[in-house]
Amino acid sequence: MFLKRNALFVHSVVSFGTMNIFNNRGESVVNEKDFELLYKQLNDAAIQIEQHEHIPYLDALGLAMEYLFFGESSLNFDDILLHKLNGIYESIDLDTFEQIDIRKGVQLAIIKGMKHTTQSQHMITPESISLLIGYLAEKFTKDLEHVRVLDPVVGTGSLLLTVLSQLHKETKAYSAEIDPTLIKLAVAYTNLQKSEVEFFHQDALRPLFLDPVDLVVADLPVGYYPDDVHAESFELNREDSHAYAHELLIEQSLQYMKPGGYGIFVIPDTLFDDDTTGNLNRFINQEAYIVGLLRLPESAFKTKKQVKSIFILQKRGHNSKMPKEPLLVQLPSFKNAQAMESIMKQINQWFEKYEQDTN
Repeated sequence: MFLKRNALFVHSVVSFGTMNIFNNRGESVVNEKDFELLYKQLNDAAIQIEQHEHIPYLDALGLAMEYLFFGESSLNFDDILLHKLNGIYESIDLDTFEQIDIRKGVQLAIIKGMKHTTQSQHMITPESISLLIGYLAEKFTKDLEHVRVLDPVVGTGSLLLTVLSQLHKETKAYSAEIDPTLIKLAVAYTNLQKSEVEFFHQDALRPLFLDPVDLVVADLPVGYYPDDVHAESFELNREDSHAYAHELLIEQSLQYMKPGGYGIFVIPDTLFDDDTTGNLNRFINQEAYIVGLLRLPESAFKTKKQVKSIFILQKRGHNSKMPKEPLLVQLPSFKNAQAMESIMKQINQWFEKYEQDTN
């Protein structure tokens, strides 16, 4: 099953020195009043739907976003609720909002909803991390005229949509998500961003009906995969315990990647520490080249055990080869503009050398 939405493509440029977004004239396009206004309207509408329909806030938020975009809902709202929603949205004209303002407004509303959820999988990739992954994705695909992108665990769509906003070329995007609340949010979010994504409402570790892609991006969920029988079909299945979902997702991603394609994953800091048998390390070296590992700042996480890294792979084949020096980076706090600017210069220098070595 997949859901499809038509869209437009909008481009923006990122400056990681200050984590601001700029247009082609170098002017900031983040209007604090605009994204706060959108957040307030979405939040007010979601609260009205939540109270009127007696459903969780995140489900109500998806319906609020749907109503804002289409002017109607998949649920049959009564006249009282419709009157309230129309009153809330009467001052909103989506065509006057920049893409980044819509993204920030929606993310604020999603984050509010996730603070009160009991579902551990209801998480959102922080914007600063998504922007960095988008920057890396653009660098690795700069020579391609068309890019096919997959996020196998799309969640609310935050990571994928941010990455798409940084790819300055024609894209075709695909995603999978098994959680019904999250995929409804992702579809509504995609519409508001005027992007084009095909959604598969399914377990990402089941067969996906799509041709191989140039790029996979994923914020990998950490934990055990509950289907032991299906896990037996993967090389990274564990015989002594349940398989790790995040390991299986790396294998699945490589399966749907073109030879020479790239995978950019948010992984737990302990990924290889947990590989007590060495099976994961052997599999990755057999199927791909490790291109980079960027350890995210500890200040971005509540505890040291929660720290994650950005892991970059290139699938073997199509003239791909091991980089002479992988991109190994310890990122400073995203709030430290001077340190981030220095790191980004070093990363840019690495890309210049990488391009020379691989061409």
